[in-house]
Amino acid sequence: MSEKLKVGILGGTGMVGQRFISLLENHPWFEVAAIAASPRSAGKTYEEAVGGRWKMDTPMPEAVKNLIVLNVNDVEHVASQVDFVFSAVDMTKDEIKKIEEAYAKTETPVVSNNSAHRWTPDVPMMVPEINPEHAAVIESQKKRLGTKRGFVAVKPNCSIQSYAPVLTAWKEFEPYEVVATTYQAISGAGKTFKDWPEMVGNIIPFISGEEAKSEKEPLKVFGHVDAAKGEIVPFDGDLKITSQCIRVPVLNGHTATVFINFGKNPTKDELIDRLVNYTSKAAELGLPHAPKHFIQYLTEDDRPQVLKDVDYEGGMGVSIGRLREDSIFDWKFVGLAHNTLRGAAGGALESAEMLKALGYITKK
Repeated sequence: MSEKLKVGILGGTGMVGQRFISLLENHPWFEVAAIAASPRSAGKTYEEAVGGRWKMDTPMPEAVKNLIVLNVNDVEHVASQVDFVFSAVDMTKDEIKKIEEAYAKTETPVVSNNSAHRWTPDVPMMVPEINPEHAAVIESQKKRLGTKRGFVAVKPNCSIQSYAPVLTAWKEFEPYEVVATTYQAISGAGKTFKDWPEMVGNIIPFISGEEAKSEKEPLKVFGHVDAAKGEIVPFDGDLKITSQCIRVPVLNGHTATVFINFGKNPTKDELIDRLVNYTSKAAELGLPHAPKHFIQYLTEDDRPQVLKDVDYEGGMGVSIGRLREDSIFDWKFVGLAHNTLRGAAGGALESAEMLKALGYITKK
């Protein structure tokens, strides 16, 4: 009998679901015990259900090929086979909220890649290196749901991963104005160039809903748990973020160009020091997917580059470069993070590792 926790993947046939399945191959703590998807995929083997739509660079793990795909709407049945689930379902926001809470109410923790619950006040939106203490709000959420161990936790949008960690590292210098333009890979839309040939050699200056997420979500991540209210209160200090989000012809990796004003007057050496010496509870706990060095600073003028840097720390680290003084703002820099590893399935997997380490996810 395996001591690993049994995990289910909701929405396991899509691109993010596939990424979860790839990342969980040979995971030291978790093993895939169930894959659930839409009724049209249910009843087929996973290999049949995915067909020619496997989008990962690595082959489909042998261990999942013959798993029979379950109907994601058959909540009790799926939940009975697993200790917790990852959610990557493709539904409307209201449907996602409903189904994730339905799983939680079967006493099955849900770690979601979806945005539906990001602004539910008692749902933690976690980046393990930044705000693991937000997990404390789960106790309030369980009271609302009437559960003992079931809850929903989410991760923030992929677009903020290339600058929110930097703002955290520079918190002592009181950043108060940030202008971020993100250049976002097509895998963020669940696509490859084979699926989306019109993106080759093209730029699309619009990603639906992305700018609001890029501006507001860091404030919840930087917020605090109000124990009396039983919710997370977003950061309400002097920090304003404005953004533009652009789709670019890159497969993996979101780049951001960022301008920033500080309340204090840091030197370049101080700013770089805080990046390269940034430490976190995730690294201290030795979580399997936590990068040993969360943020790297690259001194070359032409870095970070997607081809050279997107896989830093297995795609779970953040690469920063081109830090220099600006003629209008105080400083500017360029950031890069892997959008489907750090920014999506990898970030959700590391959040689940943190929640296990903190005692929130256990064997049923």
